[in-house]
Amino acid sequence: MEQEIRVIRLSEFTPGQLGDCFALLVAKDRTKSRDGKPYYRASFRESRRTVTAMIWSDSAWFSECETRWQIGKFYKLRCRFTESQYGPQIELDRIREVQEADQADGFDASDFYTKTRFNVDEMFAELLEIANREISNAPLLRLVIDLLKEHVDDIKQIAAAARYHHAFAGGFLEHTLSVTRTAVYLANKYIDYYSNMQPPLSKSLVAAGAMLHDIGKVQEMQFQPQGSTYTAQGRLIGHILLGRDMIRAKAESISDIDPEILLRLEHIIISHQNLPEWGSPIAPHTPEALLVYFSDDMDAKFHEMVMALDEGTVDEFTSRNNPLRRSIFRGLQRPETER
Repeated sequence: MEQEIRVIRLSEFTPGQLGDCFALLVAKDRTKSRDGKPYYRASFRESRRTVTAMIWSDSAWFSECETRWQIGKFYKLRCRFTESQYGPQIELDRIREVQEADQADGFDASDFYTKTRFNVDEMFAELLEIANREISNAPLLRLVIDLLKEHVDDIKQIAAAARYHHAFAGGFLEHTLSVTRTAVYLANKYIDYYSNMQPPLSKSLVAAGAMLHDIGKVQEMQFQPQGSTYTAQGRLIGHILLGRDMIRAKAESISDIDPEILLRLEHIIISHQNLPEWGSPIAPHTPEALLVYFSDDMDAKFHEMVMALDEGTVDEFTSRNNPLRRSIFRGLQRPETER
């Protein structure tokens, strides 16, 4: 008797399980094996899990993948779920585009677009409130507020990255607010701890730099419901220089801004990724830039670790298939009687 195949959520598959599910095709990367044969690494997603399907050149799906599968389209899959050192994968048995009739089996497009778990209007209002509270230099405050308000729609929508950390709708704002909170906390700590420091640590610059450290991403990233993508400007110039240019252009309309304040703010922007291989032409050379760099780096890496722990397995260690390229320890596995 043929086994009944039921529709389940992609995130509910267990290793070895065969089933039907709905998924969004989010990537289709063509590459070559060691012996020169082409293959595709196709990524399918729902809101809580992304899986990879390896489409080899001798696969029945290779031609269809190459010519017909489209990123951003929904598909109904019959597949077997597996876990390996490379992360969650599926072996395809059947695939077709989603049809209107699939709604009867529970298909809902909104289930497949990942977004921030926080309210974007509330986050943006908090960012403005922090700016007004912590930035005491009036021309600098005008520069920050003007840039934030001019790009409010993009700030609320775009992801912080196409992959890696905060790669979901609203992720840019979630990350920016988190970095700002941390940077302001550290500024308060070290202002108190090094009260005789000369020149004094500028909390205004720390807050402004944290809020604007990624502002160039509003030009680097283009919002799409299935995931933000990079613009031509983003690919050819990058958000660090785009952000510095945006700040310089805005400063031209603020006649009373102090040239040194502007210089220090520009330095925060271009140094916030610390190393040339990460995109920064220079490392932090001011205390304010150092605090923004570490606040940004910690927030990104902690999010990456949380996402690795949330990959859906129950093993003692996660796979190494994460941006940190390391297995994260979950905890020792014990029998239920010992827990």
